[in-house]
Amino acid sequence: MSAPQWLEAWSAPDGAARARALFVERFGEEPDGTWSAPGRVNLIGEHTDYNGGLCLPVALPHRTYVALRRREDGSVRLTSAQDAGRLRQVALADVAPGTVEGWPSYVAGVAWALREDGHAVGGFDVAVDSCVPFGAGLSSSAALESAVAVALDATSGLGLAGPGGDPDDAGRARLAAACVRAENEIAGAPTGGMDQSASLRAREGHALLLDCRDGSVRQVPFDLSADGLALLVVDTRAEHALVDGQYAARRAACEAAAARLGVPTLREIAPSGLEAALATLDDGSDEGAVQVRRVRHVVGEIARVEEFVALLDAGRLREVGPLMDASHTSLRDDYEVSCRELDVAVEAARAAGALGARMTGGGFGGSAIALVEHDRVDDVAAAVAGAFAAQDLRAPAFAVVLPGAAAR
Repeated sequence: MSAPQWLEAWSAPDGAARARALFVERFGEEPDGTWSAPGRVNLIGEHTDYNGGLCLPVALPHRTYVALRRREDGSVRLTSAQDAGRLRQVALADVAPGTVEGWPSYVAGVAWALREDGHAVGGFDVAVDSCVPFGAGLSSSAALESAVAVALDATSGLGLAGPGGDPDDAGRARLAAACVRAENEIAGAPTGGMDQSASLRAREGHALLLDCRDGSVRQVPFDLSADGLALLVVDTRAEHALVDGQYAARRAACEAAAARLGVPTLREIAPSGLEAALATLDDGSDEGAVQVRRVRHVVGEIARVEEFVALLDAGRLREVGPLMDASHTSLRDDYEVSCRELDVAVEAARAAGALGARMTGGGFGGSAIALVEHDRVDDVAAAVAGAFAAQDLRAPAFAVVLPGAAAR
């Protein structure tokens, strides 16, 4: 059996140099500057963001880098190393829902959303290079949107990113909102706001407790090394897509359930009121049965986030494993967003000694995470790789991550 494959993060100078070199090669001149933004991994709190709930992501050290230069006309010219360096072009004035396809929709969509928010944003040339794995559930799309957002903020003089890139600055919440609107309305992915908030507002060495009801955040210290632990990310290579209807169906079921319960979001259902809410939804229909499972997951997951943060605040990081395990079980059975590869990764990591493991991200593929002893990382990765090989699954890839910095 071959050794596990590791996904390495680029250094900031290397990533910036890659984006700049691509820009010069394709456009024949220097960019105005280079910017970057991280992908994210969510510790716990899945599918809670669009339900007004709580989530707890960290920014990855893996980042998307953009080199950008303002144009005096309304054209947007785009190239990406992940798109074989092809040159694409979009007229900014023509950008609207349904008019831009593929990855350019995430870029042009940010400019469109900022303009819709009243900001003077014009055309630009942009070159993109990234070490955030695409399709791995680590929010490569939000990393792209956020890198473009801070680049446009700087080159258009918007001042939203804040002096020194303060992740608590209210302007960054507006940038995140623009990125969410780009993803929802231009790219057509009905996601919540967790990914963009993590990419724009996270702080190095911390997890970001995001309250999706009011957009407020709290930086929660997350020091793995102090406890001799590591966070192992497993990219299952089971590619997921959030525009194929499954994600939207989950969101629609939650919204329908909230409407039946007479509440604006499922956040209003307290754990003490869960049984009564489920009894109301359980009307004997197939639709009601689905809503019962979805609501049970969301309410339970929000409570798990609160317990997880309480343990971190108390310095009891080693005790969060059962919450991660319970989260995965709920996502697999009640929310039905896991898959064979994710389950194999989680089960193999636990069997190899992980303190806890769960799928992370939207599901239907993507990545899993495991909390492991630092000196057991290689053993756990080898065990997961071996389990995949034994079931004739495509070999996974791995990364050990520490909480990174926000877009800058």
